[in-house]
Amino acid sequence: MRSARTGPNGSADPMIRVLVVDDHGLARGGLRMILEAEADIEVVGAAADGAEALELLRRLEVDVALMDIQMNGVGGLEAARRIAASPVAQRVRVLIVTAFDFDEHIDEALAIGVGGFIVKTASPDELVAAVRAVAAGEAYLDPSVARRVIQAFARRRLRLAREDPELDSLTDRERDVLRCLARGLSNHEIAGELHVSETTVRTHVGHVLTKLNVRDRVQAAVRAHKMGVLDEAVSRP
Repeated sequence: MRSARTGPNGSADPMIRVLVVDDHGLARGGLRMILEAEADIEVVGAAADGAEALELLRRLEVDVALMDIQMNGVGGLEAARRIAASPVAQRVRVLIVTAFDFDEHIDEALAIGVGGFIVKTASPDELVAAVRAVAAGEAYLDPSVARRVIQAFARRRLRLAREDPELDSLTDRERDVLRCLARGLSNHEIAGELHVSETTVRTHVGHVLTKLNVRDRVQAAVRAHKMGVLDEAVSRP
């Protein structure tokens, strides 16, 4: 067992204790080698599946469980779910590491409450940064995973927006006007962008306010942002 490292102020900074969980021996060895090259990280154990990991977590002092998703026996997500429901959840954070970044895995992992998600194509420096972030209580998402999460969130916003009955009552041109209101454009600016007269714009704005049951342009803009209207494509005049 290595001793605690010395921090910049001379105080002893605690080691980050990691459990590596992967059903491939070479992968476990590679992850151990990368992590133990760091002065502040110690791999205290390794497991070949989620069941073995759960047993080790009961006996070892672990800060971060580095968990593959797809393993023979108990997989990483099931193990993370069991960890979250057990007493060790108070002291162990799970960092999912996998060759896959499918949306269903991302969504399920985040729903369970894992500390982070990183793909196996990440660099050693990214892996180390992820372990440190999760150990510090922060959330870590691999950049490729973060993009998928943002895209999925945008799709959900659009789906919810389209399901809004008041939004559904707007014509395509009224949606365009609402989108312009959300951007803070004046009637004159809206007329120029949509190639219509200001009189027509005022008529559309009045219809939008009435259909959305809002008092003024500001409320309409707030409603537009909540419904994700800015993410929609502008219709042709």
